[in-house]
Amino acid sequence: MNCWYTFWREIYRNRVIHAQKSCRRRHPSAQAIRSSVLENILGDPSRVTDSDYEWYVNNPGVAVWEESGAIVGFSAADPRDGGIWALFVTPGFEGKGIGSHLLAEACACLKSAGVERAWLTTDPNTRAERFYRATGWRHVGERDNELLFERSL
Repeated sequence: MNCWYTFWREIYRNRVIHAQKSCRRRHPSAQAIRSSVLENILGDPSRVTDSDYEWYVNNPGVAVWEESGAIVGFSAADPRDGGIWALFVTPGFEGKGIGSHLLAEACACLKSAGVERAWLTTDPNTRAERFYRATGWRHVGERDNELLFERSL
């Protein structure tokens, strides 16, 4: 896998966050993290296509979190529509602030693209739902059997 990071690196308490610019193929770490979560399980993996992954890794909006050289979390924001497509942290690394940093990076990407209101969806009655509510996201409805949240940037 030939991936590279071109935007910036921020050292934070011996952890590294990258804004990922490009990756030639689906990053196996992102796929493994997405498959490892205990909640918000992707019920139909065919809904997320290779072209979906390709668009995100070849455009601004993807950030990954590394611990000791291993990617343990990632986020993906879509500046075309203001959505946060993904925010996942490997079990065992949850509750350490990684998701908060990745969410902030996704929101910063959207804001820099001129987005004023971001949106995202998640399954009901999950840690993710509680996390989004606690970080200022407002439940505004449902979309594809998931909760729809919005937040001003």
